[in-house]
Amino acid sequence: MNKQMLVTIAISAMLLMTLDAFAADGGNPKKGKHLYKKQCKVCHSVNSEGPELTPMAKTMRQWDRFFDKNKHKAKPEVFEALSEKDLKDIQQFLYDHAADSEQPATCG
Repeated sequence: MNKQMLVTIAISAMLLMTLDAFAADGGNPKKGKHLYKKQCKVCHSVNSEGPELTPMAKTMRQWDRFFDKNKHKAKPEVFEALSEKDLKDIQQFLYDHAADSEQPATCG
């Protein structure tokens, strides 16, 4: 193997490790899906009091902005009742399945 190929492999490996680190810091999307179904769908399903809301309802950037700034203005007590970890997990689930993600989804 030549030196340039080794450098390319090393850089690729570092990038992959970096991407994994960000995913781990962002929250657990599997737990987030469970929490979303338990905590959010109560008010955000077709037959509920609030507007229907699924992961595809917003883009990844809009979900990040919602969690960073909006914090559920209509009912702030909803966010106050959840731990930071729970909120990160829900945010990661919604982000991973947002309208512009690789796997857009509803939450059926």
